[in-house]
Amino acid sequence: MSGIVLSASVRQNLLSLQSTADLLATTQSRLSTGKKVNTALDNPTNFFTAQSLDNRASDINNLLDGIANGVQVLQAANTGITSLSKLLDSAKSIANQALQTTVGYSTKSNVSTTIAGATASDLRGTTTYTSASALSNVLFSGAAGGVTAATSSTTLGGTIGTVTGTAVNDNQGTPAAITASTKLYDTGATGGLSTAAATQFTDGSSFTVNGHTVTFKAGAVPTTAPAGYGTSGNIATDGNGNSIIYLGASATSSTATVGDVLTAIDLAGGVKNAVVSAGAATITTNTSQTASSITGGKITLETSTGADLSVIGKADLLGALGLTTATGSGNATVTAARATGSGSLASLITDGSTLNVNGKTITFKNGGTPAAANVPSGSGVTGNVVTDGNGNATVYLNKGTVADILNAVDLATGVQTASIASGAATLSTASGQTNSSIVAGALKISTGATSDLSITGSGNALSALGLTGSTGTGTAFTASRAAAPGSISGKTLTFTSFNGGTAVNVTFGDGTGGTVKTLDQLNAKLQANNLAATIDANGLLTVSVINDYASSTIGSVAAGGVIGGTITTALTWTNATTPTVDAVAQATRSNLVAQYNNIMSQIDTTSVDSSFNGVNLLNGDQLKLVFDETGKSSLNITGVTFNSKGLGLAALVQGTDFIDNAATNRVLTSLNAASSTLRSEASTLGSNLSVVQVRQDFNKNLINVLQTGSSNLTLADTNEEAANSQALSTRQSIAVSALSLANTSQQSVLQLLR
Repeated sequence: MSGIVLSASVRQNLLSLQSTADLLATTQSRLSTGKKVNTALDNPTNFFTAQSLDNRASDINNLLDGIANGVQVLQAANTGITSLSKLLDSAKSIANQALQTTVGYSTKSNVSTTIAGATASDLRGTTTYTSASALSNVLFSGAAGGVTAATSSTTLGGTIGTVTGTAVNDNQGTPAAITASTKLYDTGATGGLSTAAATQFTDGSSFTVNGHTVTFKAGAVPTTAPAGYGTSGNIATDGNGNSIIYLGASATSSTATVGDVLTAIDLAGGVKNAVVSAGAATITTNTSQTASSITGGKITLETSTGADLSVIGKADLLGALGLTTATGSGNATVTAARATGSGSLASLITDGSTLNVNGKTITFKNGGTPAAANVPSGSGVTGNVVTDGNGNATVYLNKGTVADILNAVDLATGVQTASIASGAATLSTASGQTNSSIVAGALKISTGATSDLSITGSGNALSALGLTGSTGTGTAFTASRAAAPGSISGKTLTFTSFNGGTAVNVTFGDGTGGTVKTLDQLNAKLQANNLAATIDANGLLTVSVINDYASSTIGSVAAGGVIGGTITTALTWTNATTPTVDAVAQATRSNLVAQYNNIMSQIDTTSVDSSFNGVNLLNGDQLKLVFDETGKSSLNITGVTFNSKGLGLAALVQGTDFIDNAATNRVLTSLNAASSTLRSEASTLGSNLSVVQVRQDFNKNLINVLQTGSSNLTLADTNEEAANSQALSTRQSIAVSALSLANTSQQSVLQLLR
């Protein structure tokens, strides 16, 4: 070939064509492979760098399968935990069902004793009481200055008050002042009231004195008095202040006089007293009272010492007697008030006021104290008090004293008793009691021993006697008896710790300072020691175990709860009884034990079945996951053993477990602990699964990064290479044409040689 000689132009064209062919071949290779670097000769640096990136991406990709398997192992373990949690819930349901069944014993162990008189509100037993005393506000007499303390002899009534009317003339031809004998209604000239005045006293006319009625009636005094009334002269009276004045047989034979009117007023006002018997009335002026009178034609009305006077009637009627200057058919009122003095209380008790003492009634009545012969049947009089012997009494205000009130109060409280005979009451002080008294002006009232003191009242009795408290506005006066402790007061009751409870040490007392009085307070102490108490209507106090420990015996070596304290010497306690088995209830509980044990078997098999690809994180296996090609980044997951034993659970024993609520509660405690363990492990697995999934996603993204980097180093730009291929094809075509032209010049020389 060396002998061939080519012209310069041919050789030049040939070289150009060869270069184009080489470039075209390179371009076509890039287009066919999609890479611009296919061998180390193309670009050693890019080739080996890309190869390194691809190798690393391949190594990491190989790890993804292991990571994916690890995720499934964790998912299998999580599925197992979910199933185990449901099985534990079923076991809890069985245990709770056991708690809701009959306790398993028809009777529980108990000890008991009888405390006489004990109740749920006071366990101390029969309480005895002694009388106490309470002081009223200080009472003063009516002496000037208002600071003189009252005494037991201070009277309840005041000083007599009076009211005097105007002079009235009779109907004589020669006017003359009326007298007590002046007739009320007489048309003759025999000393009656004037015709105008006389016309006011007609059949049915009346007026009222201190709430009592004085009525005028036409006709002579009947031979038979109205029912409940007795007659005296022209007057019929009921003995309680109401009167009927009979005017006479006719207008010309009137018998009623002004004196009869005054007598009727005095009967109603308490100045006089009428004893009614067999239709007759015996009228007398009460002791220390002054009868109303008439002097110089002027009527003077007197109050009693026990009540103020109030006369209410038609003005014309009262005016006919000179008692008012008012006229007309409307009512007028005539009054006279008592006054207080050194011998009376500064505040006078009003007629009709009452005291209610421990349910008994003391009534204050205006009028003189009746004689023994005149008191109601079954009652008796002592001093100025009439008592029915049952604690109810009437205190007569005309002559009554503070001492009379104290006696009446003592009769109501039982401090004093009354022996009644022939209308007289003989008082005696009850054994161990002290009569009420007045000390430095204050009433010192004994409560008595039968009940606490409670005094209420009507009218002004409470305030007048200083029983309205420090404010003076109280509506009741009360005081408590002195209570003596019951039979076990001050005694102690102890129980040693029973089934792990808090030992009991109580002292019986009034419920203060840590002492125990009521059943509720005792149970509050016993509850912490797993015991409870009841008491029946006969005072039988029973201490028994609570339902949780129904199978235990009080005082046994196993359970504890030995009774002691000073109460054991004061009372006789029964020996502790043993619990009585309820066969039906225990059969139910035994069936629940069998159901529970079946759940435990399912827990064991579920934990074994929670595996994936031979790895079981709930059966003690280990899991190691590698995240990078060097093995330096990895995660070691330590498995657990979550069979029943691993969860702290065990099959139950018939006749021991579920036998009572305490045994059942112990099982529930274990189940709750197992649930907590499962939840904790589920949280750990969840955390590990999250880490693995994050690394799985990271590796996938990293592989993409590596492969992208490798491609960036070796991949060809197909657009550029396509353009190059097109240009090289054109260039090759031109080079071929040029070579043809060069060869043509040589052929011309050849033609010459031919």
